This record gives sequence, structure tokens and C-alpha cells, in this order.
Amino acid sequence: MKIGFIGLGNMGGPMAANLVKEGHEVTGFDVAGVTVEGARTAGTAAEAAEGADVVITMLPNGAILRAVAAEVIPAMKAGAVLCDCSTVDVASARAVAADAEKAGLLAVDAPVSGGVTGAAAGTLTFMAGGSEAAFAVVQPLFDIMGQKAVHCGGSGAGQAAKICNNMILGVTMIATCEAFALADKLGLDRQKMFDVVSTSSGYSWTMNAYCPAPGVGPKSPADNAYKPGFAAELMLKDLRLSQQAAEAADADTPMGELAARLYETFVEREDGKGMDFSAMLPRFEKRHRG
Repeated sequence: MKIGFIGLGNMGGPMAANLVKEGHEVTGFDVAGVTVEGARTAGTAAEAAEGADVVITMLPNGAILRAVAAEVIPAMKAGAVLCDCSTVDVASARAVAADAEKAGLLAVDAPVSGGVTGAAAGTLTFMAGGSEAAFAVVQPLFDIMGQKAVHCGGSGAGQAAKICNNMILGVTMIATCEAFALADKLGLDRQKMFDVVSTSSGYSWTMNAYCPAPGVGPKSPADNAYKPGFAAELMLKDLRLSQQAAEAADADTPMGELAARLYETFVEREDGKGMDFSAMLPRFEKRHRG
């Protein structure tokens, strides 16, 4: 398959490399000049899209997605698929899909979960929105770049699923960090805390797979001085998207709102920028010591 890949950063680069390894003809473009071994390098996003069966984008936000889509849609051949794997607001995903469909294209919004490690290993999870026909075209590519792809519904459904998932993740990580900070105050050994909670009703992904306490549970960024991983500023971005969506849908999400405020304080007023999102634990420890 002929693929245009736009956005070759920490996530997009490994994803494109995995497609190259499976024999697909990939043409890549990145504004920072990043290249992928084995892929042809285009001079513009539009050039990367020309003649492609599928154009995949992995971009920072909805505004950039809209700008890139405006450039590549006129360059794409009729019937091709525009597949956006960025995490953006639902409105941008739906607007880009509508523009693509007006131009005779198919569109999929397919944000991912699994981080940089999953992108490199080809074990991402894709949450896809769009038509059945569009999903069928890109599913074989999802099978290369990931371990699971779920067709969540029409345009925007993939972004909706990602936003809801990461709101749960942000709230759960805060609760996990608070619990460890409280356990410390109560004199409870962290390993004993883990042994109980990881096999009891407090079980969660943030406890069992991504424990914020160093030296406890499987290896995680906590064991590497909280180097991401999933950066705290990306969690803040996703929580803000959840609150933007909640306001638009008139949904009451007080825990999501509080989580967004806590991560905003951590990233923008404390020392959280550039750290893993699980570094909320030392943040709570500092607060409690103070």
C-alpha cells in the first residue's frame, strides 16, 4: 500500500518505521525535518499525500490538524483515506472528516494508547471513528502498528473514546498518588500497600502496571526518576480536551475538572513540566511535608 505519513515525531516516527518494515511504500514529512529509514522524504505535506492510498497524520493539536488537512486534502486522490492518529478535540476531528468527505475521500479519526514504547513495539491500541468502509481500509495498517483496533462509531467517536479513557487515567493516577502519600503518613510500608491494593478492590492500571512509587510493582517511570513515559503536560492536554468536550456536551465531570486543575498547577506552576504524569506522587509528598 502507498502511504503518506505526516508527523514523524516520538510517536509518528516509530509507527511509520513499522509500516516500512512490513513492505509498505511510505513517504514521510515532518516540519522539523525528521526522516524515517526506508521511507521516501517529501518536501511538503501535500507532496507526501500525492498518490497515496492512505494518508496518516500524527500531530500536536486540532488547529495544526485542520491546517494540515486543508493542505493535503486537495492533493489526495479520490477514494483515498485520511487517517488522523493525533489526539485532538472532537470538533476538529469531525470538521476534518467532513472536509475530506466533501472532497470524495474517506476519513478516520484514530487516536492511540500505548505511548512511545507501544509505538516502537507495534503494540498500540487504536480507537477509531469513521465509516465501516474507511475503517476496513486502514485496519490492516492498525494491525501492523498496534495490537488492537476498536471501531467506536462515526466521525469523532475515536477522539471521544480517547478523551474519556484518559480522563479516567488522569483521575485514577491522582487517587493512586494520594493513597501512597496517605499510606506514608500512616506508616504503611509501600510494598505492603501495593501487595494489598494490587489484588483488592483498589486494583487499577495506574497501581498494577504503572505504579507511581519507585521500587514497587513492575518497572515504571517512577524507577527512572520520573522521566516520561507519558509526560505530565500531555496528560494536562488530554484533561483539558475532556473538559472542553464535557462543556460542549453539557456533561457534569467534577472529578475530571479537578484533575485538570491539579495537573495545571503541577505543570504550569510547580516543577512538573518534562516529568512523567505519575510524578504527582512526589508532588503530593512535598505538599504534605510542607
